[in-house]
Amino acid sequence: MNPSVLRTASRHLRAANRLNRTSAASRSAPIRGYKTAFNWEDPLVASELFTEEELAIQDTAKRYCQEQLQPRILEAYRNENYDRQILNEMGELGLLGANIKGYGCAGASTVASGLITKEVERVDSGYRSGMSVQSSLAMTAIHDFGTQELKDRLLPELARGKLAGCFGLTEPNHGSDPGSMETVAREHPTKKGYYLLSGTKTWITNSPLSDLFVVWAKLDGKIRGFAVERSQCPEGTLTTPAIKNKTALRASITGMIQMDDCPVPAENMFPDVTGLVGPFTCLNSARLGIAFGAMGALEDCLDRARTYALERKQFGSPLAKFQLIQKKLVDAATDAAYGTLAATQVARLKDAGKSCPEMISMVKRQNCDRALVNARILQEVLGGNAASDEYHIARHVANLFVVQTYEGQSDIHSLILGRAITGLQAFVPK
Repeated sequence: MNPSVLRTASRHLRAANRLNRTSAASRSAPIRGYKTAFNWEDPLVASELFTEEELAIQDTAKRYCQEQLQPRILEAYRNENYDRQILNEMGELGLLGANIKGYGCAGASTVASGLITKEVERVDSGYRSGMSVQSSLAMTAIHDFGTQELKDRLLPELARGKLAGCFGLTEPNHGSDPGSMETVAREHPTKKGYYLLSGTKTWITNSPLSDLFVVWAKLDGKIRGFAVERSQCPEGTLTTPAIKNKTALRASITGMIQMDDCPVPAENMFPDVTGLVGPFTCLNSARLGIAFGAMGALEDCLDRARTYALERKQFGSPLAKFQLIQKKLVDAATDAAYGTLAATQVARLKDAGKSCPEMISMVKRQNCDRALVNARILQEVLGGNAASDEYHIARHVANLFVVQTYEGQSDIHSLILGRAITGLQAFVPK
């Protein structure tokens, strides 16, 4: 598909008046003396901060997600099944690696990319995780650190969803401390121009179905990145068993990467990056997407709780009329609005070359924490019905616990920010 598909697919939507983008039911009547009515779906009118192109991209993503992903989610979650075709569908629409320029990618802004993740996670965090690992981790690693040959050969296929990619950093014994990784690379003793990789990565989204594995390993004690291609690995040197019976992110596929002297061509090693700067660059890209995505999940919870509260009557009145219910809705709407604004600001700064990792840690931590807290509370609006997966909120709650945990658990981001504020390192006790 043409890289401009995200723009052309919604060309007619760009001309729409922004104030008419949501239904009348979303807005109250303007207060006397004010021209603008309050819109509970966009309380602080964040849409005014987005370009017409960004809004068009969001509309394209939203229509795809609601028409194609939402009808699948209950069965996918119940059966712990991820449809590989989703990557192809997203690739056809230009949703994969959307902010990468060239190589068949859309070349959109970081804000536009964030709005895509928000719409995908509005349906389910697992679907967003599968997309983010492909885009922000695997594709970003190849784009930022791979040789030109790797970029030219792999990025177009990843962008189309023809190749599936994953990112191997976390290990069974090393999650928050990746610098202690045990996976190693060594020069092939008999085959010049090859390295042998050995070790295990775990909790790797997409690994069981991936064609490409971005793997970080220690070579002579230094962390290096490798593009491992399944098609190049002899039988028995690379296995990717799935991790089953998860209690969350059941609509994404998760597994391990087990390597036993897996041969990798020297040209597949990232030539100019050593240490943790490589994986952390990719993680920061993904973390910003997560900050947007978590707000999508929270907004879906808010929408469903609000609808339920308006329709459900107790003691002769809709639940929505009671003060305690209204406070729950208000807290969720406020945190969703603030979180979207914060993520948008950091995304703008990133595109302007003015961001830093601590900014991303702040919005990832805050948005994930508040999404989880509010989603848990919004379950209370539904009472016992919240236990039914047909009401969806409990699924979001289970997912958001993982979203708050992976790519830097909130406490780890607290330490990152604490170091920035005080200048003192708290990661390693003295």
